[in-house]
Amino acid sequence: MNKAALKAGRITGSIVLNGLMLLFSLLSLFPFVWMLYSSLKTEAEFALNIISLPKQPVFSNYLKAIQVGRMGEYALNSLFNCVVTVTLVCLTSFIAAYFLSRYHFKLRAVIYGLFVAGMLIPVHSLMIPLFVEYRVMGFLNNRLTLLPVYLSFGMPMAVFLIESFMGSLPVELEEAALIDGSSMARTMFTIIMPLCRPVLATVVILTFMNTWNEFPFALVLIRDNALKTIPIGLRNFQGAYTAQYTQFMAGMAVSLIPVMVVYVLFYKKIIVGMTAGTVKG
Repeated sequence: MNKAALKAGRITGSIVLNGLMLLFSLLSLFPFVWMLYSSLKTEAEFALNIISLPKQPVFSNYLKAIQVGRMGEYALNSLFNCVVTVTLVCLTSFIAAYFLSRYHFKLRAVIYGLFVAGMLIPVHSLMIPLFVEYRVMGFLNNRLTLLPVYLSFGMPMAVFLIESFMGSLPVELEEAALIDGSSMARTMFTIIMPLCRPVLATVVILTFMNTWNEFPFALVLIRDNALKTIPIGLRNFQGAYTAQYTQFMAGMAVSLIPVMVVYVLFYKKIIVGMTAGTVKG
């Protein structure tokens, strides 16, 4: 086979591969686009044809979703949970990962194993025990009810990622700082933490998305309407026999805005944070 035939085969293979990738990308993007333009249709227009584009955009669905569906109030509740959870997970996981990475004490393997086990246990299997425990403690329907749950379930993955990343950082940095008279706390937060920004960005995105989208625990542990979160609030658009689909689409579009903002702010570092430290020197 001559070089021209080989080159033509490579070009054909590249075109087919890129075409398939483009097709899969469009298929993945279509549900999001469909949700956006469906949120601009009337209920009658949506019921007539769920795929067609809106003849005339109707923005009142967003107003109804925020006012009638109370999506603004639920969004603030979800945002509070996300900000507090992300802050606590990043801080506590960074400290725990630092000691697990830099110090070899007697129970290190046991503690690290418990964090790894936390990623393997189905979290929803703990729903009933947690509900009973919270009811006995009188901790249901509280502004802080969901925070311990989200912190406990967010830390294992965060500790695993940060500890793996720290393994790729040279210990000589801390030794040089110690010689210069830096304390351990100052070394951790002024030298090591800035170097961990890629993996911390990954932790921020994963924790924020998991907390923002969490549904079962928010449904079981929170009954007060004033404390409900975005995923629970979306149920307001569905009744026993009917559903307001266009307002539901508008509510989902509103709920996606904070997730997309966080992703856009941190997406450049998420791949670095996921892959860095996988090969330790």
